[in-house]
Amino acid sequence: MYFKVRIRKWIARSDAAPTPTSTSTGMDRTRSTATAMAEVAAAEEELRRGFETLEVVQKDPSIPVFHIYLNRPAQRNALTLRFFSDLPRALSLLSLLPSARSIVLASRGSHFCAGIDLSVLQSAPSSPSADPAAAADLLRRQIVSLQAAVSALERCRKPVIAAIHGACVGGGVDLVAACDIRCCSGDAFFAVKEVDLALAADLGSLQRLPAIVGYGNASDLALTGRRIDAGEAKAMGLVSRVFSSPAALEEAVDLIARELAAKSAVAVMGTKAVMLRSRDQTVEDGLDYVATWNSAMLMSRDLQEAVAAQMQKRKPNFSKL
Repeated sequence: MYFKVRIRKWIARSDAAPTPTSTSTGMDRTRSTATAMAEVAAAEEELRRGFETLEVVQKDPSIPVFHIYLNRPAQRNALTLRFFSDLPRALSLLSLLPSARSIVLASRGSHFCAGIDLSVLQSAPSSPSADPAAAADLLRRQIVSLQAAVSALERCRKPVIAAIHGACVGGGVDLVAACDIRCCSGDAFFAVKEVDLALAADLGSLQRLPAIVGYGNASDLALTGRRIDAGEAKAMGLVSRVFSSPAALEEAVDLIARELAAKSAVAVMGTKAVMLRSRDQTVEDGLDYVATWNSAMLMSRDLQEAVAAQMQKRKPNFSKL
């Protein structure tokens, strides 16, 4: 009873008339709001202009879910150098939109992704210097840039769901390993193929897969380059759900994305951030980080609204970020 009384007082205080503030503070807030609105408008305009290798779609303007489609179906969505600038830019723009509460990463055509386009492997940057160390440094910087493009998926504030059908090979595995939730259709298959191209996978599979499927399974996939089907991918934890067909996959993933979008953006963002930070830390360090995070975020209006909605037996109306 004491807890309920305290919660009611807390909600009542939050609903009370705001304390008068200075004129300068009000003007600052107005300018800040205007700047944010201008950024959102600019992001929406850039998204409308589109991308060379991607298609970004909001299927229903009333539902805060966006789809990013790999859009080179004739090439089985092989990843070109342009893709590695398009993807992080699209994610950066979507992170600004209050109308984007969750994101689906999917593909046009018969396959999710056939991996890195061979033209990328054949176009290593040439150094103006004859020094092999300078050439190596230039190549390293290009690899780091490509890695950052893939890492943009897990660094995105919004949750990203991978919807995988057909082939998911090489660089495709790098992409889905960086997503928050992975689902596939029964026709999907996966392979970490870089070893067969005489190189070590360098865009994240070797770093992320052990945490997803276990070290032994990750070693098996990375060293043999063998192909696994949807059933084996589900058994080892690479995907969490398998659906009967690409159409069933699309329908199910859209529902998952809508459900995520209906939750508190503050809570979803915080959960994603804390899980990523804790993944490579000890339990003690992870607990310390989430304590620091929640000390800043627990007093959000979304928490007040969630408690009020529970008490009043209604659907919550969460803030937009």
